[in-house]
Amino acid sequence: MTRAASGTTRAVMLAGFGGLLLLMALAGIDGIQTLRQIEASSDEVREEFLQRTRVLERIRGDLYVSGTYVRDYLLEPESGKAEGHRYSLLETRRDMDQALNQYRTLLNAQESTPFQVLMRELTSYWRVLEPVFQWTTAERRNDGYFFLRDEVFPRRTSMLAIADQIRSLNEAQLNDGKEKVAQLFARIRWRLILTIGLTIGLGLLLAAFAMRKILFLEARTERAGTELKQLSARLVEAQENERRSISRELHDEIGQALSAVLVELANLSNLVKARNIEAAALKSGEIKRMIENSIGVARNMALLLRPSMLDDLGLVPALQWQAREIGRRDGVWVTVEAENVSENLPEDVKTCVYRVVQEALHNAVRHAAAAKIQVTVLQDADQLRLFVQDDGKGFDAAQQRGMGLLGIQERVSYLGGRFSVESKSGEGTVLGVTLPVAEITSKQETQRV
Repeated sequence: MTRAASGTTRAVMLAGFGGLLLLMALAGIDGIQTLRQIEASSDEVREEFLQRTRVLERIRGDLYVSGTYVRDYLLEPESGKAEGHRYSLLETRRDMDQALNQYRTLLNAQESTPFQVLMRELTSYWRVLEPVFQWTTAERRNDGYFFLRDEVFPRRTSMLAIADQIRSLNEAQLNDGKEKVAQLFARIRWRLILTIGLTIGLGLLLAAFAMRKILFLEARTERAGTELKQLSARLVEAQENERRSISRELHDEIGQALSAVLVELANLSNLVKARNIEAAALKSGEIKRMIENSIGVARNMALLLRPSMLDDLGLVPALQWQAREIGRRDGVWVTVEAENVSENLPEDVKTCVYRVVQEALHNAVRHAAAAKIQVTVLQDADQLRLFVQDDGKGFDAAQQRGMGLLGIQERVSYLGGRFSVESKSGEGTVLGVTLPVAEITSKQETQRV
């Protein structure tokens, strides 16, 4: 999996789980706010109902007591006690007026009409009672019972019925408040159902996405394991081939040359014993040339394995020597361009770049049949970039990855770099490598400390 794909997956997972948590948090906050609204609405409805009920009961109580005071006033034979009943009646009227004014502030649209009827009845009630207070004792004794029966008690009963109607409306309003609370409960229930549904759906989507990624990673891991086994086998094979090649070079070139030197030394010894000075001089010259050739073969083998100039002179001279050797040996035009390449690069970076160029030149010559190869090395503040471009026959980079390219990819990945190959059939190949020089340098300094 590439870094971009991995970053996209992490972003999707983070956004998904973050959205899930955010949705749950919003659902919780909304639920808490709705519950507070329900609690406040319920308390408000209950408080209004209790307050209205208290005031209404106060009105009813005053109305009922007023009838009792009127009765006592009319039926009391003594003037002093009758006056006391009249004073109590007036106090009851003032208290009733206060209660009515208080209830007027609590009215709703449904109670307005019954309340106006009650107010008219009370006004008529008190107007009917006003002449009674001017009666003499004899008038109260003679007409009081009939006045109570015909005027006071029927009016009081009627007004109590109106008060009961208002109380019924008050209870209806309480029921309306309960219905509002029930509607709030229903609303939060549907919100919770919707939130739970969305949460479950999003959770299932995340689970499906995670399972898909897990299965993909498992399959990729299996493929990577298989490729690793194949790579290990090919590495062992390449190592054996390299050892076989070195052994053959040592045997065929240096071994045979040294054997020939031994034979020629024996011949030289015989010539010296025979005091044939001219023939001995010629023979020693032949031996010298044979030894020089063997030294050249040994030097070339050593340079092929690890050029000493990579350590002595630096990366760019080693790449230039490699380009000259390829051009001399295979007749390919190889150019090397370097810009801002430091001489103090880490050993891992120099070795990696050298081996990548070596493998890329080998592939361009042996497999792509390239005639021109361009090697470009660029260094920035925190990275080193390498490009190897050839004009060979190209290949399908998505399907064909040989041992050499896999080895390059492993080297670059080990140093935390990026590796790319762009190639099309008949259009040449561009191999690109980017190495994080600053990170590698800091790691090496940390290891030294």
